[in-house]
Amino acid sequence: MMQGDHSQSHAALGLIQLNDHLDFDTPLQLLDDHYPVGGAYLSENLISVNDDGRAPSTTDNFAGPPEDFRPRKSQRRDHYKASTTLATTTDEHGMSMITLLLECAVAISADNLSDANRILLELTQVASPYAPSSAERVVAYFTKAMISRVINSWLGICTPLVIHKSILSAFQSFNNVSPFVKFSHFTSNQAILESFHQEQRVHIVDLDIMQGLQWPALFHILSTRPGGPPHVTMTGFGASASALDDTGRRLSSFARRLRLPFEFRPVAKRPGDVTDPSTVTPTRRGEAVAVHWLRHTLYDATGDDSNTMRVLEFLAPRVVTLVEQEVTHRGPFLDRFAAALHYYSAVFDSLGACLGVDDSSRYGVEHGIMLREIENILAIGGPARSGEEKFGSWRAAMARRGFVQVGMSGNAMAQAQLIVNMFQPGLGYGVEMEVDGSLRLGWKGTGLYNASKWMARSPNS
Repeated sequence: MMQGDHSQSHAALGLIQLNDHLDFDTPLQLLDDHYPVGGAYLSENLISVNDDGRAPSTTDNFAGPPEDFRPRKSQRRDHYKASTTLATTTDEHGMSMITLLLECAVAISADNLSDANRILLELTQVASPYAPSSAERVVAYFTKAMISRVINSWLGICTPLVIHKSILSAFQSFNNVSPFVKFSHFTSNQAILESFHQEQRVHIVDLDIMQGLQWPALFHILSTRPGGPPHVTMTGFGASASALDDTGRRLSSFARRLRLPFEFRPVAKRPGDVTDPSTVTPTRRGEAVAVHWLRHTLYDATGDDSNTMRVLEFLAPRVVTLVEQEVTHRGPFLDRFAAALHYYSAVFDSLGACLGVDDSSRYGVEHGIMLREIENILAIGGPARSGEEKFGSWRAAMARRGFVQVGMSGNAMAQAQLIVNMFQPGLGYGVEMEVDGSLRLGWKGTGLYNASKWMARSPNS
């Protein structure tokens, strides 16, 4: 291994003191400081690639780290025990609430809004989002989401208001208290880094860039690449022009401090709203293109799926990193309800296993992220209500349109495992490599997030 790779692999071992030092408790300060260079923030480094194009072995990259740079596990909270799942709860009060919730879902499915309204009024009196029981908290938030669904059905409103600043703060808290966001960032960055080996011009297209907190780690490892850094172009899609300007300014400032040649192109629309991709995502001859998409359920980040696919086909990227939540937001209401209830029962239980009942971060994540996701699944109603085409399976659609799935590397798996190891083993988080080569992050056997890697059959380069 070359000297540069050796030093970078040591930084990779420090991947994370992230819980303690990547200051997501004061997210706006982090952004206003223009992604500070140095310190633990840049210990988010990835695993570099040798000059022969071969990724260093897991043994090479993870042998002998300084003790202070080993990933730190979250503090054990013995006085807070992991709650049981909704499916196995024996609490009479809990079972009564779940029964009411199911009756309400059936009433909504049958368009019996008067019965649904009566049941929801009863649920608001018995279910609290501050309850010690994760099951009761889930019922409380599902109740809120179903109230939104009933109101939307009466008024004909389909699109929820997205308040970007509140989402930004809650999303960063979510990153701080669970492995889910880190899993998306580090597995995707590792795949992109490997695809950019020895390329002199690279172009990253983020289909929903938000605040761009994923990219400084990748910028840092690219800036220290033996032989010099590549020229990096980044195209960021987003709904808010002002938020995109802020993100571009901060990423540009960070790149400048690293002496990384960088250009930011904001696109203030969803990819699915683009009718001519060449006008918003032009690529230069010789550029290696990577596309990243965290396919969350917070809001509809992409719009019409067919138009989004045309953007991908036009780009013909070297790599597409697709991170998906393993919960459906398509199909009949009862199907979405049942899938969401199973999924969010596991998510709420996982948060309750490591955070106290009165923890403000827990409430902020549940209210600021989970409630919005549940509302988006239940209250919006899917493509039949939005009028936009949505694919049943993005993976199947990509395969039909000439994209080839490529297995995640062993180093990407190592990154994911390091992130999981930050949390006490008894909490229930686990990661595994699927048969198709994708990575699956779950909690006590329930799959929650999946990261897959794709490439165009004839990529532009």
